[in-house]
Amino acid sequence: MLPSRALPDGRLTGLGATRGFTKGSWDVTAVCMAAFRARPRPARKRRWTAEGRPAERGEAPAGARRPEAAHRPVLLEQVIAFLAPRSGGHFIDGTVGAGGHAAAILDRTGPDGRLLAIDRDPAALDLARVRLADYAGRVVFRRANFSDVAAVADEERFRDVNGVVADLGVSSMMLDDAHRGFSFRQDGPLDMRMDPSQTVTASDIVNRAGETELADILYKYGEERRSRPIARAIVRARPHQGTRDVAGAIESVSGRGRHGRIHPATRTFLALRIAVNRELEHLEAFLDGVPALLAEGARLAVISFHSLEDRIVKHRMRAIGSVVTRKVVRPDEPERAANPRSRSAKLRVMERH
Repeated sequence: MLPSRALPDGRLTGLGATRGFTKGSWDVTAVCMAAFRARPRPARKRRWTAEGRPAERGEAPAGARRPEAAHRPVLLEQVIAFLAPRSGGHFIDGTVGAGGHAAAILDRTGPDGRLLAIDRDPAALDLARVRLADYAGRVVFRRANFSDVAAVADEERFRDVNGVVADLGVSSMMLDDAHRGFSFRQDGPLDMRMDPSQTVTASDIVNRAGETELADILYKYGEERRSRPIARAIVRARPHQGTRDVAGAIESVSGRGRHGRIHPATRTFLALRIAVNRELEHLEAFLDGVPALLAEGARLAVISFHSLEDRIVKHRMRAIGSVVTRKVVRPDEPERAANPRSRSAKLRVMERH
């Protein structure tokens, strides 16, 4: 209620007067507001998990939309246009994820086209198996790092393939799962492993690396200009148990960020993720292994999401084949609006002579 005081003539002083209220009209307003607050409200619906227990905050209730249903493959139409899959074609998806690009390729290579689906994340492979169940017999699933694509393809007899695709982004399922530790938006363990079987985690780097080593990681992989003060703040605030601990240490020297700009912890978390998963090393090995697998005229399509990846892809493609995309291909405005996480995606394509 607006603070005010009634004068002898019935007029109000204070904030109530500035809104044009009189004593009588204010009484009516107060009664209406009291009745509104006392109105019966529907009980909040209790959320339950599939196991029959109450769902915790951030946990998906039974009947929630499956992660693969929410997955949006980035630059899908452009990838398909460049790869031009046809009936009977053999393709490799080096980072199959939830299977969005793979499904589109399989749709166009039926009835006897085949696809080798590779991913190092077992949870992603499980999603892909569900998504691609209708193509049983035409898909070979392998849990492996895409850096080993040459060896895996040889073992599965995928030679002289018609095309290869790799989406280097972290899937929405990973980012939205607090237990994977990829995001500082919600608290979770300092993990960040794309392959849960590997030993090194983000916690090892954050809590054990020396200040200089940590600053170098942030500068090299995150292109963080304030790497030294951020590293100093992280080291002084040890030990860190969760992602919000690290974000808080960064905010202590960089603030929370201005509206419309990226959060000051963004580059640090990117650098830690790259270091934990050795992403750039694996990308170089993948690009070195692909050319020997491609048939004459076959194409490689790679979607990157930050400048370090894109720089490697750009220069390696020039060295191993003929670059098809003279300029980098980006999502159009409708795709960016429908899927904001696609805004930084960059597609490059090369063809083997």
